[in-house]
Amino acid sequence: MGSGSCTVILPVYKEAENIGKMVTCLRELYPDFKILVMDDNSKDGSKEIIESMKDPAVRFVERDPSEKGLSASILQGITETDTDYFVNMDCDFQHPPETVGLIYECLNSGADFCIGVRKERSALSPFRLLASWFAHFFAAMTLWLRNKPLSKDIMSGFFGGNTKLCRRIIKENRDRMDSKGFKALFDLLKYCPEDADVREVEFEFGK
Repeated sequence: MGSGSCTVILPVYKEAENIGKMVTCLRELYPDFKILVMDDNSKDGSKEIIESMKDPAVRFVERDPSEKGLSASILQGITETDTDYFVNMDCDFQHPPETVGLIYECLNSGADFCIGVRKERSALSPFRLLASWFAHFFAAMTLWLRNKPLSKDIMSGFFGGNTKLCRRIIKENRDRMDSKGFKALFDLLKYCPEDADVREVEFEFGK
């Protein structure tokens, strides 16, 4: 899978129940990858769980409490990544660890972005399903009007990218990006080059 050429970013908040299992699973599947846990000051023992692993490939970052937010965690994680590529994913296993390898292969073959697209969304509540549809529609219209690359699932939250390109996008546009919400991928696409190579892989969205 490459030699340390990919970092898995895990933005977390109060994920002590899942964090150890997820990190262990990722390390078994991808022993050459690094893992960057971006924690929004959970105070639930997550830090102690990661530190007890004593794994140099896993880094736990306690974020500034004044800058809380999922998007802020993801964007900071990208800026702190020191590998060629990154994959961002949730820690609750709704994003299957097995799909990380497919996203990496896509990036390693030349894609600027690779987006995990949910095959179906029955795991979402009716309210979340409706909210996700509206958010996607708004994001897709915005990207289309800006002549930017599109995706079938802009709000999936499971995506990877070329670190150098994404760092540059963040550096040039950080003040215009939303920190509080879950639109990190949308913001990256909104400010990416019009000819960016955006690809997709499908995955089964977990419960």
